[in-house]
Amino acid sequence: MVPLLGIAAWSGTGKTTLLKQLIPLLRQQGIRVGIIKHTHHEMDVDKPGKDSYELRHAGAYQTLVASQKRWALMTETPELPELDLNYLASRMDAASLDLILVEGFKQEALPKLLLFRQAAGHRVDELRLDEFVIAIATDTELSSALPQFDINNVEQIAGFIRLWLKTQRDEQGL
Repeated sequence: MVPLLGIAAWSGTGKTTLLKQLIPLLRQQGIRVGIIKHTHHEMDVDKPGKDSYELRHAGAYQTLVASQKRWALMTETPELPELDLNYLASRMDAASLDLILVEGFKQEALPKLLLFRQAAGHRVDELRLDEFVIAIATDTELSSALPQFDINNVEQIAGFIRLWLKTQRDEQGL
């Protein structure tokens, strides 16, 4: 099983911005990263008018679109009551990944890096410091025994993730 690490924060805190900077640093350190991103919006990775879009909308439950450079599998799931993060992670190619970063899914029982930015419009006392939060990246000092990192120091955060991933591998005997 590929280790999962959640990046949890309120909307507007900078999860995606941080991940866009973090992923290249982790890659430079030899860590192959996958991403699972939760969205609350109606989303479609396909385009109206394209054959794959038309075939999917004709009733196919799964549509795989492939080219020499990438492929994408779209699965229709209107009957599912909620997303299952472990199932989604199991769909990823574990042989080609060292780590799956999870954006969103903040209610899930998985290790999380919690982000807090003062200007994002929330108060410190609103933070959800559940037992799965392993560290905090913030732009202010918080009273917590958890490791804290400057949310704007991506190298520092990448270093923490690299060390955390090493302990996960050691615990799994990898």
